[in-house]
Amino acid sequence: MPTSRRRLLQSGLALAAAPALSFAQSLQSRPVLKAGDQKGGLRALLEAADALKGVPYEIQWTEFPAAAPLAEALNAGAVDLGPIGDAPAIFALAAGTRIKLIGANRSDPYGTAVLVRPDSALKTAADLKGKSIGTNRGSIGHFVALKALESAGLGPDDANFRFLPPADAKLALVNGSIDAWSTWEPYTAMAETARHARVLVSGRGLWSGLSYLAATDAALAAKREVLRDFLQRVVRAQAWSYQHVDSFSATLARIIGIAPEAARLQFARRQTVWRPIDASIIAEQQRTADFYVKVGLLKQRLDVASTFDAGFPLTA
Repeated sequence: MPTSRRRLLQSGLALAAAPALSFAQSLQSRPVLKAGDQKGGLRALLEAADALKGVPYEIQWTEFPAAAPLAEALNAGAVDLGPIGDAPAIFALAAGTRIKLIGANRSDPYGTAVLVRPDSALKTAADLKGKSIGTNRGSIGHFVALKALESAGLGPDDANFRFLPPADAKLALVNGSIDAWSTWEPYTAMAETARHARVLVSGRGLWSGLSYLAATDAALAAKREVLRDFLQRVVRAQAWSYQHVDSFSATLARIIGIAPEAARLQFARRQTVWRPIDASIIAEQQRTADFYVKVGLLKQRLDVASTFDAGFPLTA
């Protein structure tokens, strides 16, 4: 083959390979967001609202059954961010987990509740004296159970706490090895609609209804714009979801694998609204932290103001 023709062919092959190489490089250069989720959480919301369209980064999802294992994953750097309730966030921060709270939302706290079997003789919070309560240590379920006891003039030692993950606690309640289960949505709605339990004490008047999007210090340093974009997508998707309750509930049921009636019940009654982080949010979080000191779950007072990053303003 003549030299000139060989050079032309080589040049053509190089040009043809360039777009493929450029595409591969672009894929490799896209940031990766390691997103933690809890059952019934962010992924279903974002996918139902088609809020991930055109996302300029890759998302690697990991689902957790409760806040405690999610907090452990945040602490280990296995995930960059995740949703977490106010009480477990305090527990994680007090344990040295290097996270900041970058977004806040408030829900109707009814579904964070102490449940009993439908045929249980227990009628009020006072009836919990001397009874066994299953919940996750440091969870919002644990918090509400402690608040329920306090509302009846009882202390933490007046009930027997058994620290169990949600699936084990549900089984223990159904088979009668515990008297009550203190949990949160969607587990409350799942138990109610399956006729496995009824609400003995709801979280209304006991819990703030606050939850957060928490991000690791490492992710805040390296992926701040990614985190900001992700939070805005969540906020917009939340607004969309309450304009499309039926379609979102159906998607939620499919994605997290629960009965459609349970999905709709827990979603419709939560009425989640994202809020800017302000002095009132911080003050409520401080009251929750101080309560944990009061009941002996924290050994020393945690100043919560430093655990927030207010540099993530919300735009609907």
